[in-house]
Parts: sequence; structure tokens; C-alpha cells
Amino acid sequence: MATAATPAHDLGATAAARRDSSPRADPGGSARQAPRRRQPSARIRGGRADRDGTDGSPADYGLFGPRSATWHLMGEPILWIAGIRALYLQALDPKTMRGTWQNSALVHRHEAWARFLRTTEFVRTRTYGTTPDVERAGRRVRKIHASLTGTDADGTVFRLDEPEQLLWVHCAEVDSYVNICRRCGMGATPAQLDAFVAEQRRSAALVGLDPAEAPASVVELDAYYADTRQQAHASAEAKKSLLMSFNPPVPAALLPLKLAAPAVNTLAFAALPRWARKLYGAPGTLLTDAATTAALRGLYQATRTVPARLRYTATVRNARQIIREYEQHRDAAD
Repeated sequence: MATAATPAHDLGATAAARRDSSPRADPGGSARQAPRRRQPSARIRGGRADRDGTDGSPADYGLFGPRSATWHLMGEPILWIAGIRALYLQALDPKTMRGTWQNSALVHRHEAWARFLRTTEFVRTRTYGTTPDVERAGRRVRKIHASLTGTDADGTVFRLDEPEQLLWVHCAEVDSYVNICRRCGMGATPAQLDAFVAEQRRSAALVGLDPAEAPASVVELDAYYADTRQQAHASAEAKKSLLMSFNPPVPAALLPLKLAAPAVNTLAFAALPRWARKLYGAPGTLLTDAATTAALRGLYQATRTVPARLRYTATVRNARQIIREYEQHRDAAD
């Protein structure tokens, strides 16, 4: 989803600690003060060095690698639910949604499928691609966002690469992965989830954000929403986009996906925070939360019965093999 504006939140005392420990272009600056045209490649590589066994190694694992929480958690089919949940949460920032609606092919049915495929390919490359592939994908996304503008309700023209909107989109995606990982029963530990949130600051740098401004733990992610959700609103565009998602345009050969969309999207919507569901005009009850968690656990266990060669894509199978080899080598060394 395209974006625009500047961070209006304060993550509190933990922000100073993040600034000390996170790679950034301007240690004394803020998201508003940082240059618009970021070149995050060096920050990405520096943040990755000596963390994932990739620095100085012949193998190039891109942003993450076999030691990362990202590789250990991503790849499960149930995280498609997280991706859809992220779209619904991202849409609750009015400016973000307005800019998306005015520019995105997602709102044009004859172009939506191709745009969806490009988005999923970006996520795949960002997660598992080599450094050159990741940086190439990041440059493309930054170039697209920098070239687009939107018009606000009062007639004000805004850019789609302004930090506040980029941060909202980033946090919505990360929060959605954390939420589904925590609720589906895959056994993700609190330490793994914190590590995952921290690692995704590299993804934030890729799209042009100062990674030090992005949450570095689940607690900081929760604090971000405590500070910003009062600004959230389900605009007419957000509600229309929600309805459109239940009847997605897909090629005829993929008709089963269209038939499955209502059930999958209902589960993704139910997985939203209670405050987000209420903004859309739906009940925000604890009973819905409990039923959704049970459904996520049941769906995750159902996917585990599918053989790995069918459950995972070739890219994920390769990453899992690299993780196994890395762990075998580590155990042998120990």
C-alpha cells in the first residue's frame, strides 16, 4: 500500500535506546529532518553484519539469514492471513488510504491481480533475496513512491513517501505477522517475536524510513499504536476497499482462490484489534477474539498435515534447508 506524511508519535524512553543501537544516517535527526532521498544500502548491510552469519561469508542471504527470527517465522501458509490483516489495518490511516486509492492499481479491477503479484514478489525478495536483488527491489519501490502524490480532503497535495505514512504501513505489516504468529500456535517465543520486530527495521530502511524510528520490540510496537490509533479512521475508501477484497479479480485458472477469499478475509478481518474492527463498524468483542484465535490454531494445525513439498514454496523450502544446515554446522562446532 502506498503512503505519505511524518511520524507524530513518541515511543517514549525506549526511542533513545533504539537510536543508540540502530543504524541510521543522521543520529541527531528525526524522521522529519532526515533527507527524503535515502540510500539505505550501507545501513542495511551494517545492521546485518555479524548477526546472521552472512557478513564475510561466500553466501549472500540478503537482509536476514539462517540465524534470523524472520527466516524461522516467515514462510508458513497461515501468514497469508497476516498479509490480508495488514492491508485492512493499513487502510485505517485516512491519508494513507486516500493516497493509495488515488494512485494504486489495486482499485482498478483489471490491474489488481498484476499489482498483487508484484507486491507478493517484493515481500519474497525482501525476505529471502540476495543483497543486490533486495536493493534493486527497494530502489524500485522508493522511486515509485517518490514519483506519486495524493490530494487530501482539504485540497492539500502530499507526497506518498512521507515518513508518517510509511511508518504506519510498516507497523501494520509487522504487527500483523506478530499477531498471527502469536495466536496460531506455531510456538513463537516472546524473544523470537521481539527479534522479528527488531529485524524488520531493515525492511523499514529498504522503503526509505530511518530504521531507528521504527519499533524494535513488541512492547514498542504496542506503544506505537497506543499513541497513534486515535488518528485512525475508516474512510469511505477504506470501507469500499474492504468490500472489494471479498470479491477479488483473479484469473479463471485460479477460481478456487476467489471461492476461498470470503472465508480467508473474514478470518483476517476478525484478527484485527478490537479498536480497528469497531472503526469499520463491526463488533469488537472478546468473544470474537477467542473464536478467531481458535480458528487460527485449527487452520495452522490443518496446514501442518500437508507435506512440506506442497505446503512451502521452493524459496521457503530452500531457506528451511539452509537453516537446517546452519544449525547442524553450529551444533557440530559446539
